[in-house]
Amino acid sequence: MAAVPQDKRSAKTARKRVANAEEELRLRVRPGTRQALADLMEWSGITEQGEAMTLMIHHLHAMGSAKCQPLLNPPRHVFEPTESVAREFRNKSLLAIRKDPGDEIIGPTI
Repeated sequence: MAAVPQDKRSAKTARKRVANAEEELRLRVRPGTRQALADLMEWSGITEQGEAMTLMIHHLHAMGSAKCQPLLNPPRHVFEPTESVAREFRNKSLLAIRKDPGDEIIGPTI
């Protein structure tokens, strides 16, 4: 049975990918990230997602370690409970321990 032209193209493409050491990277994103990528592609006139991501990676890399760090270090949310919330949490925790003793943790005395 003769090879179908589609099979020949697939085999040729597979050989080229191996020769170029290409690796497939998969990325799952949420709608907000997908929209951000779509906006970036629209602003720059890029139609292929892979091209847009490849260009972003190379441009970030070209910036160097120091300059790209602010872009790659997302802001972290810090939770600082108020004194009243901390007190209420402690009181409810102690109440739960009194109801079901045995798992309490005794902290160091200061």
